[in-house]
Amino acid sequence: MAGGWTRDGAVQDQIDDTVMDAVLAARATMPSGDSEPWCVVCGEDIPEGRRQALPGVKTCVTCQSGRDRPAANLFNRRGSKDSQLR
Repeated sequence: MAGGWTRDGAVQDQIDDTVMDAVLAARATMPSGDSEPWCVVCGEDIPEGRRQALPGVKTCVTCQSGRDRPAANLFNRRGSKDSQLR
């Protein structure tokens, strides 16, 4: 369904472009190149399977999990006035 001067499918094209931009941005932040044999944070061995699955990986699973976890929840998800007053 088009609205105004837009053609049919224009909204879907916009959604597709937004998704593609997000995919390209995520790929740009992925490691590449040679993987490290040991974690640069803790010094533990990085398993061969992880090094093959993620070329350019520099950290072990444990250290990367700690980096991926958000630091704190800074948003009021309840939305009630009481939770905003605390």
